[in-house]
Amino acid sequence: QVQLVESGGGLVQAGGSLRLSCAASGRAGRAYVMGWFRQAPGKAREFVAGISRNGISTSYTDSVKGRFTISRDNVKVYLQLNALEPEDTAVYYCAAADSAFVSASVVFTTSGQYGYWGQGTQVTVSS
Repeated sequence: QVQLVESGGGLVQAGGSLRLSCAASGRAGRAYVMGWFRQAPGKAREFVAGISRNGISTSYTDSVKGRFTISRDNVKVYLQLNALEPEDTAVYYCAAADSAFVSASVVFTTSGQYGYWGQGTQVTVSS
């Protein structure tokens, strides 16, 4: 089992920055592919960014490329959000995928590939 707890959300003006953190406990660590998803009101949950077990490979949805950066260490995964836009307003969820039997460079980009989820942290961007 893995427990995920997000932090770092908040209210920011357009153009501002936030840094989200996700603390993993339990059977956490380098055995998991990690990802960030978001869900805006009335919309489906969407993939934002993912990072491989070894931290070398990353993937981003097109709308955040060049603005968001995902990174990780042995116990946390981070999402740096820069140049925020009102359209980035959503609840952001951290997710973990048990991937001990796949290449250490694999990144997962769909919600169905992730088995563990945090409770979410609200990001609100005002115009």
